[in-house]
Amino acid sequence: MIPSLPPFLGQTARPTGPFQADWDLHPSTLIGVTLLTALYWWGVGPARRRYNLGPPVEPWRVVCFASAMIVLLVAVNGPIHHLSDYYLFSVHMVQHLVLTLGFPPLLIAGVPGWLVTPLLRHKPVRVLAQVLGHPVVAAVVFSATVAFWHVVPFYELMMRNHDVHIVTHVLFMVTAVMMWWPVMHDVPGLKRLSPSVGMFYLFLVGIPMQLVAAIITFSDSVLYTWYEAAPRTWGLAAIDDQRLGGLIMWVPGNLWIWGAISVLFFRWARAEGDRR
Repeated sequence: MIPSLPPFLGQTARPTGPFQADWDLHPSTLIGVTLLTALYWWGVGPARRRYNLGPPVEPWRVVCFASAMIVLLVAVNGPIHHLSDYYLFSVHMVQHLVLTLGFPPLLIAGVPGWLVTPLLRHKPVRVLAQVLGHPVVAAVVFSATVAFWHVVPFYELMMRNHDVHIVTHVLFMVTAVMMWWPVMHDVPGLKRLSPSVGMFYLFLVGIPMQLVAAIITFSDSVLYTWYEAAPRTWGLAAIDDQRLGGLIMWVPGNLWIWGAISVLFFRWARAEGDRR
């Protein structure tokens, strides 16, 4: 096992008693969600009308965007935040799945393509979007990010230093948006994967995450000492909590990917039926 980091990084203060539900909200997340929401409403409202960007945004898109903001707030605040940060590895895995598999699709679905198009008129932005949105780049960067931050020393660093933890969550969300982008966006001028290719793409993307989950699940020892030292919660021993977290990452995470593949399959089948 890779050794954990020595205690010289200014370890994050942690509670020593049993878990108690806390519904506090963190200013950084409130500021971020408020800015994103304000920018969105300006883009689909005043900016759209002033610059004739596109048709009125569909209500279902507004629901998707609002849901993404709510999901983000719930995932990184209150009881989920405290359980994942200080008590249970398994809840941390739930949080990570929400940030990478739940939040990004809702966000992309909520943003109409015409809202992004004006940015692409600038060549550097268009080139950057084409590079970051390329399926190979997106899949590799996302998979590498997830794998990197589950290597023991880096995971321990993330848990000990709150600023690093925030950066890690931002990286998870950004790279997850990159990963979902090639199969979900509807931006004119940017190529989107066909449903048939998109199914294969998502299948491949899911493999690295399954490998990481399998390593965690079948480990004979506790990998992350941060949770080994945590007050025991809900009767879960540290090793059982770790195995549960690995299974959560493995099974529900994989099922979510396969759910997305199923959506693409029905799109592909419908398109094939329309051609006949």
